[in-house]
Amino acid sequence: MQLVVISGLSGSGKSIALHVLEDANYFVVDNLPSPLLPEFVRQMREDGHERVAVAIDIRAGIGLAALPQQLRALQVQEGLDLILLFLTARDETLIARFSETRRRHPMGSDNVSLPEAIAQERDALEQIAQMGQHIDTSDLKPAALKTWVQTLLTIDPFQNLTLVFQSFGFKYGLPLDADLVFDVRCLPNPHYDPALRSLTGQDALVQAFLAAQPAAGTMVEDISRFVRTWLPHYMHDGRSYVTVAIGCTGGQHRSVYVAEQLAARFTDNSRVLVRHRALARHSTGG
Repeated sequence: MQLVVISGLSGSGKSIALHVLEDANYFVVDNLPSPLLPEFVRQMREDGHERVAVAIDIRAGIGLAALPQQLRALQVQEGLDLILLFLTARDETLIARFSETRRRHPMGSDNVSLPEAIAQERDALEQIAQMGQHIDTSDLKPAALKTWVQTLLTIDPFQNLTLVFQSFGFKYGLPLDADLVFDVRCLPNPHYDPALRSLTGQDALVQAFLAAQPAAGTMVEDISRFVRTWLPHYMHDGRSYVTVAIGCTGGQHRSVYVAEQLAARFTDNSRVLVRHRALARHSTGG
């Protein structure tokens, strides 16, 4: 079992790192009291969890002092693949972040200023900091921190991405959730064939009709190439979902066909969903 322990200074980005792991299908627990860690690990192993992540930091109180010894013992006794990530940042950066959010530092009080609280926290976490892989988040935006954590843990960002191909009809308006919109109204329209008019792009006869059109194949290929080229940039921006909308006049034939064709090309790289907005509209009587 792999156990990732996230620790570090308050305001350094621990919650962002935990979200990265949660999106990667780790079993995640925030603010676990350190005395409960050995029993928690055994329970996770009994339940069959292979990838587990916990955040343990200054909120653990006096039990935090025993954490380094606990981790060493667990690594030996349980044979864990243990990874400790320690997030830190410069004092001025932490002060600025707390000032922006107006949140109270866990060690702050009426008698302890924010700079003093940060200094006390550094001292309290010194032993843990010496054990972990450091990430200085002082100059990192959230999206960059996500990428760094993914790289350190060899997490493929594409396995966390849901790619949605959505067909729609322009006559019903643009979908508001679209990240990319492609217009396929220039393709030959099956609507004008009486035998195909009542069918949809999911029907074999319509698919055969469009597959025989060279322009349809070229359109699918060009959109596929564009999406593959730019998808990594959307990932670096921290997206969990990217919606590619394909539109034709009524959202019944051409856009449905193209969306289905595109989805088939990306199933090996991402979690793929296909939605047909106009077809859902008609099926519900709208």
